[in-house]
Amino acid sequence: MGNKNINKNSIVLLLGLAGFIVMADNWVVSPILPAIAENLDVDIAKAGLLITAYMIPFGIFQIIFGPLADRYGKKQVITFSIIMFSISTGLCALGSSLTNLAIYRGLTGIFAASVMPISLALIGDIFPMEERQQAIGTFMGISFLGQGLSMAIGGTIAYFLNWRGVFIAYAVLALIPTLLLILNYRKLPSEQNPNSEILKPYFKLLSNSKSLFTYLIVLLEGIFIIGSFSYTGAFIAKIYHYNYFSIGMILTAFGITSVIGGRLSGKLSKKLGQKKVLSSGLLSAAIADMIIFYFGSNIYLLILGIALLGLGFILTHSTLLTRATGFAQKARGAAMSLVAFCFMGGGGVGTAIGGKIIVAYSLNSLFIIYGIALFATFILSTLLIKNKDMEEL
Repeated sequence: MGNKNINKNSIVLLLGLAGFIVMADNWVVSPILPAIAENLDVDIAKAGLLITAYMIPFGIFQIIFGPLADRYGKKQVITFSIIMFSISTGLCALGSSLTNLAIYRGLTGIFAASVMPISLALIGDIFPMEERQQAIGTFMGISFLGQGLSMAIGGTIAYFLNWRGVFIAYAVLALIPTLLLILNYRKLPSEQNPNSEILKPYFKLLSNSKSLFTYLIVLLEGIFIIGSFSYTGAFIAKIYHYNYFSIGMILTAFGITSVIGGRLSGKLSKKLGQKKVLSSGLLSAAIADMIIFYFGSNIYLLILGIALLGLGFILTHSTLLTRATGFAQKARGAAMSLVAFCFMGGGGVGTAIGGKIIVAYSLNSLFIIYGIALFATFILSTLLIKNKDMEEL
C-alpha cells in the first residue's frame, strides 16, 4: 500500500510531527490563561472560555473532516488543514479582546480538527491490528511530547516576553510539519472511497452498543479530565503566586507522564488487557484530582497529582483510541473523528462547566467534584466496556 519510497515507520514519524505541533498548540492556553486574563482585564472564569472556543469547534469539525478524508483522501485533507492551522495560530497573536481572540482560537480549532483523527485513521489503514497498538503508542508519544513541552515553552515565553509571543512562536514551529507534509505529499499513501457518505457511518457507529459505550466513556473522559486540567495553571497561580515560567514547568509533569504512559500503554494492554488499562487510567485521574483538592498546598504532592492526571489521561485515551480504530475499516476517518468530537467537545463542555463551578463555589472545589465524577466514570466503564471488542463492525 502506498509509495515504496517511504516506509510505515517514517509515516508515523511524519504524522507525529504534525500531531506534536497541534497538541502543543491545543494545550498552550492553559499555562498562559492567567496572563491572558490579566492583559485583557477579564476574570479567570471568563478567560477559560478561550479553551472552550477552541475545543468545541475542534470537536464539531471532526464530524465534517472525517467523512471528507474517507471520500477524498486522508493526506489531501490533513495537508490542507495543517497549512490553514499555521495561519490561524499566527492570527491569535493579534487578538486585542476576549471576543476576537476567541474567534481566532475557534478558527485554529477548526483546522486542527483533522490532524489527530486522520493521522490515527492513516495508521489504522497501514498497520495490521497486531502492530497497531505500538504504532499508535509511538504516534501518541510524539504528539504528547508536544503537549508536555508546550507547558514549559508557553510558560517561558509568557514570562520573558508575553502571551502573544507564544502564538507567534507556535505559528513558526507549525511551518516545520507543514513543509514536511508538502515535500513528502506524493510519498504518502491515500485511500479514497468516493461512495463514502457523511452521516451513514455515524448512524452505524452509534447504533452498535460496543462503539456507543466507548464513545460515551470518551465524552465523560473529555469533560472531567480536560475540565480538570484546564484550570490547574490557574490553581497554581492562586495558591503559590508563581510566575508563568514556573507554572509552565510544573504543568510539564502532565506531559512527561503522558509521553511515558503512551509508550507503555501498548505493552500494558497486551499483558493486562484493555479493560484493566482503561480502569487504571480512570482511577489514576480520579485520584489525581483528589490529591490536588486535599493536598494541593504541598508543592510536591501537587506535582504528583498533575503527573497522575497525565498518566491517567494517556492510559485512558490511548486505550479508547485503539479500540476505535477497529470499529469501521472503510469509514475509519469517521470512526476516529467521532472519538475526537466526543473528547474535545467534552473538554470544551467540561471547561465551561468548570468555570460555572468556580464562580458558584471555588476554584479548589472543581477538583473534588470532577474527581468524584471520574470515579463514577470508572465504575460505569467497568459495567459497559468489554475486554474483547476489537473486531471490525
